[in-house]
Amino acid sequence: MSAVATGKDWRDLRKRILSAAVLLPAAIACIWLGAEPWTALMALCVSVLAWEWVHLCGLRTRVLPGAALPAVVLLAGALSVVGEARAALIVLGLGTVATWAIAGRLRGAEAPEKPPGWLAAGVLYIGLAGLALIELRHDNDAGLANVLFLFAVVWASDSGAYIAGRLIGGPKLAPAISPGKTWAGSVGGLVASMLAGLAVAAAMAPGPIGRVIAVAAILGVATQAGDLLESAIKRHFHVKDTSSLIPGHGGLLDRLDGVLAAAPVAALLALWVGYGVPLWK
Repeated sequence: MSAVATGKDWRDLRKRILSAAVLLPAAIACIWLGAEPWTALMALCVSVLAWEWVHLCGLRTRVLPGAALPAVVLLAGALSVVGEARAALIVLGLGTVATWAIAGRLRGAEAPEKPPGWLAAGVLYIGLAGLALIELRHDNDAGLANVLFLFAVVWASDSGAYIAGRLIGGPKLAPAISPGKTWAGSVGGLVASMLAGLAVAAAMAPGPIGRVIAVAAILGVATQAGDLLESAIKRHFHVKDTSSLIPGHGGLLDRLDGVLAAAPVAALLALWVGYGVPLWK
């Protein structure tokens, strides 16, 4: 029986809409107001993401080794803000190794429930995305357009996949990782991401349609890959949600899974096209 017929798969839609009504205006306002408000929001988000990851590993952020994750990521972010992007990447790399080493040396009740590599992986998983989002918005000439483009693509991908997957259903995309995701949802999400990219590009800085579609598609694929990666992570940790912070969405890691994967890709594209140039130009 289809999702439309039963209606049961739409039961979380109201919570999703209410959560989006609160979160989206705040995010858009910070993006629009400039690099400083956006950086402050990123510091808050990174802190929450780190807290969720540390708790997934069975640790606390107030003491080592759990405290190492937010400390390293926030330090790298601070270096990025003052224009030391290379130093920030070095800090992330060294911090990953140090976190792994500290967690690996603990024994008994203080030892993490999961292998030390999982805690250390959080440094890169959260840190690289955080740095990418800071660097993207701090481009004063193209930062606003690029970050709005990125988030429009990610949000459209999530919404398009949700709607198409429930309306159409059909074969599963990756049943061993995420039984609820379908190929129809994946295609719907990709189409929605391209349409959203075209809309933002037309409003902010019109460019070649083919380039806009290509960049939106790349980020849309990265978004879906991030969604699948997050599903695999939760399956590994045997949890449904990373926390219960956001009604209808679980934790911030659940809500930003696509962003965490797409942001570094967008940052690489920005590096390729050059400073002050929209991603699709």
